Formats: sequence, structure tokens, C-alpha cells
Amino acid sequence: MSKATYLMRPKIILYGTERCHKSQYYKRYLEGLNLNYEFLDVEQNEANANALRGLYENRKLNFPTITIGEKKLRNPLDKDLKKWIEKLL
Repeated sequence: MSKATYLMRPKIILYGTERCHKSQYYKRYLEGLNLNYEFLDVEQNEANANALRGLYENRKLNFPTITIGEKKLRNPLDKDLKKWIEKLL
């Protein structure tokens, strides 16, 4: 992959908590695919919590949520997450 292609790839962000088993599942899932992602703990950091609230009209902490660029996935099924990873990356 060229450097230009890598720079244009959408950023993956996982919003969750260390104590949430689903957040931990998605961390392992993304790592298993050797994907770079950023984990934002919404309990340990208020700025992360506010960033997550900003994704939803109800302003709730709906985690785990994964964003791939502009695409938002809340607690996705493996097949849906895989589909969007393949489509957007």
C-alpha cells in the first residue's frame, strides 16, 4: 500500500470502556484484522464521552460505537462490521 493510500484511509475509532466485555471484543476483533484504530474510553475521559454523545441526537453514551470515517456503527454484528471495513478501507 502506498503512503498516499494509507493517508487517505478513514480513521477507525472505538468508543467504549475497559470494563465493557463488548468493547473488549471489538478491540480483539480489530486487532485480529491488524487494523489501526483508536480506543476512546468514555468513562475515564469526559472529552471522549462528550465526543460520543455528539454522535447521537439523544446525547446518550451509546457504547460500544465504532466509527470508520463518517460511518457510525453501534454494537454491530460481525458481518456488518466486516462489510463496512471492506467497503470503507
